[in-house]
Amino acid sequence: MASSALSVVPLRAQSPQVTALPEGTTAIRTLVNGRPVAVTIDVRTSLLDLLRETLALTGAKKGCDHGQCGACTVHLDGRRVASCLTLAAKADGREVLTIEGLSHGDALHPMQQAFIDHDALQCGYCTPGQIMAAVACVAEGNATSRERIREYMSGSICRCGAYVGIVAAIEDAASRMGRG
Repeated sequence: MASSALSVVPLRAQSPQVTALPEGTTAIRTLVNGRPVAVTIDVRTSLLDLLRETLALTGAKKGCDHGQCGACTVHLDGRRVASCLTLAAKADGREVLTIEGLSHGDALHPMQQAFIDHDALQCGYCTPGQIMAAVACVAEGNATSRERIREYMSGSICRCGAYVGIVAAIEDAASRMGRG
């Protein structure tokens, strides 16, 4: 029988030594607001808890912790998500944008400025999530009318009732963002 040219190399010889992680943890690498992050987390950690507790990015708020209020809205690969319902492990290899990463230095994002200009906030608790949802609303092409804005912002609750200012801010910012 002729010998085969194929040789089998044990798997551990092919790959570098991997350090075992404690049970129930996973290592993730992600970009958060354009900065690389590598962290080991409990597999049950929500994206919101990773941002707030581990990375000290406290803009996204823990409102209802059930994905119903929108206070925790962030962008994951450019799409809005309720970070309280998103496992942090889902961010592995992806890009996360929070309210802290929306502005560029001292220059506010047009949506942030519009919220100020239109008094689109009262207590301010929901504002970071409202702004992140509003940016997504515009980017998704859903800021074409007040009715459409209301529909696509319906997952973001403002207990103070600043909805008139929020809709006006989105209309204003959409035109500045080239989407209105």
